[in-house]
Amino acid sequence: MRKVVDACRAHGVPIRVGVNGGSLEKELLAKYGRVTPEALVESALGHIRLLEKYDFTDVCVSVKSSDVPLNMKAYRLLHETVDYPLHLGVTEAGTPSMGLIKSAVGIGGLLCDGIGDTIRVSLTADPTEEVYAAKRILQACGLRRTGVNLISCPTCGRTSYNMIPIVEELERRLADCDKQITVAVMGCVVNGPGEASAADVGIAGGRGEGLLFRHGTVLRKVPEEKLIDALMDEIGKL
Repeated sequence: MRKVVDACRAHGVPIRVGVNGGSLEKELLAKYGRVTPEALVESALGHIRLLEKYDFTDVCVSVKSSDVPLNMKAYRLLHETVDYPLHLGVTEAGTPSMGLIKSAVGIGGLLCDGIGDTIRVSLTADPTEEVYAAKRILQACGLRRTGVNLISCPTCGRTSYNMIPIVEELERRLADCDKQITVAVMGCVVNGPGEASAADVGIAGGRGEGLLFRHGTVLRKVPEEKLIDALMDEIGKL
């Protein structure tokens, strides 16, 4: 351990103390009877003390579990206990559909409370999906200021155009757009432009056509099949 610490100190490399609920020390499992927030934090503190023994404090800490409520309680307890930066994550979160939800709750909930300094989203998917998921979580928490904020309303009885595939296609096209703008896709022309008046640009659908608007002001009508391209053209002008 001393050799590792000396090498990290010499090269300015920090060490992450990473505790995982699935590999908790046997003595702590015996002490607490199961994986608990207290057990995770006690394990982390033991490793931290070992590094501090050699005067090494360039440390960040994680206490990950696949159980979201337990995970969050452990991080809150750790936040109250140490002053080191915290690395947030929900381990073994699963597939993109469920894993993103678990990560959004487990990571985003803590970030919104001011807890956490770095994050890792763990998904059973291509690693690029983890990056996009992390970006979306940071955007939802108001911590990432670059990229498009795409908002869309739920479909209701007033929706009279094929809105869902339009939103999905726009999300794909805007994934790498770094403009700090809000884009709205609204379900109807009755309330859409008004409800999304804070958006930089958006569309609201009708029967076979839709309205293209900026900050709630209607620019023109567009046939439904040309709505996406018209909106992308307008985004290009911003």
